[in-house]
Amino acid sequence: MNSFSIPAISGESGYDQIAAALDPAPPSEPAGSRIGRFGDAVISSHFQPIFSLSHRRIVGHEALMRGRGPDGTPISPLELLNRVNGDYPTLLHLDRLARATHLHNFAAQPEADGWLFINMSPEVFLQGPSLQAGQLVSALMQATGLSPRRLVIEVLEEAVQDNSRFIAAVEFFRSLGFLIALDDFGAGHSNFDRVWSIRPEIVKLDRSLIVQAAADPKIRRTLPQIASLLHEAGALVLMEGVETAEEAYIALESDVDFVQGYYFGRPGPRVATDATAGQAVNDLWHDFDARWLRDKRNYHENIAPYFNALGYASVLLSAGRSLEEACASFLQLPNSAFSYLLDAQGQQIGKNIWSADSAPSEDQRFSPLTNTQGARWARRPYFRRAVENFGKVQVTRPYLSISSASLCVTLSCSFKVNGELQVICGDVRWDQR
Repeated sequence: MNSFSIPAISGESGYDQIAAALDPAPPSEPAGSRIGRFGDAVISSHFQPIFSLSHRRIVGHEALMRGRGPDGTPISPLELLNRVNGDYPTLLHLDRLARATHLHNFAAQPEADGWLFINMSPEVFLQGPSLQAGQLVSALMQATGLSPRRLVIEVLEEAVQDNSRFIAAVEFFRSLGFLIALDDFGAGHSNFDRVWSIRPEIVKLDRSLIVQAAADPKIRRTLPQIASLLHEAGALVLMEGVETAEEAYIALESDVDFVQGYYFGRPGPRVATDATAGQAVNDLWHDFDARWLRDKRNYHENIAPYFNALGYASVLLSAGRSLEEACASFLQLPNSAFSYLLDAQGQQIGKNIWSADSAPSEDQRFSPLTNTQGARWARRPYFRRAVENFGKVQVTRPYLSISSASLCVTLSCSFKVNGELQVICGDVRWDQR
């Protein structure tokens, strides 16, 4: 046990106990703010802005606990939590006190708008239904004038092992009007099963993802797919921990909905406003437009020779030339891998025709996949798009080829020979790009 004098805990309805531990903040804090007394320490609120990239404005703030000792020395949130020393009633009191402090301080600022993101201890979160948390929530909402719909409860999924209790707690707090945000997704043992089971309104991607994406092109290409999967699961996506201009650009190109981090605004006792913090988002969009045009121009310049060569191959094939002869120009281009022919049902006709400097994967672990004669590629976008756009060359985004076990893009074009529809395809290695 710690040495603090902590008020007795008598159920979640004890708003008077929490209110008694709140004092007016010093004049240096925003007018109307409160501080919470926790033993010999005081806790206060800092708020970090959360931006919507599409709206180009602040849509909420995350409340962060700050502590000070009797002599004014800063106390980190981790140290405050360590003072709990495993005692649940003390943890519950600190969690309640932090929530009340944040709600009062957010509501006291006329500029505060949008959502307020609040962290909850996993242990306290799980106990919400049994503690009748709705009574304290109602008292806090009445005291601060905030609507429950403006509150987003952040929960750490990896800290909760009991899935059934976790789901029950999520449903309980959602029934009170709160939104649920799954925090630190992508760190530790995060998985989509938890996303599917609790259906969070918002998923916060851990900073480790943006750091890895900035260092590894393969991870950077994967990040938009993670965001897309989360969107399809019904969640909005927030990238947290964005600290540099490059990380901000990666977040934007990954199609996440919201961003948070030092690049856009540091935490402070006063909420941020678009007038003071919005320039970072406007600068990001300006950079995005310029880089998108440059990248598009470079991409078209790089892909044009392959585009033209495959289109020429389709013309030769429709005139009755052999696959080897028709694809000779394509296979002479740098980084071309192989060409192959599909019938109207997407079934491969014959074998792959490899370029002189390419060969089937030398990794014998993938040897069962080498022979692709008769394979059916009807599910692949390059086949469907070629059939839907007759005679026009199509090109995919980079993906892992099951035939070569390497990253590639596939160009495809439909044509007719002797009245039958066929599709010529050509793969280009993309590992080094």
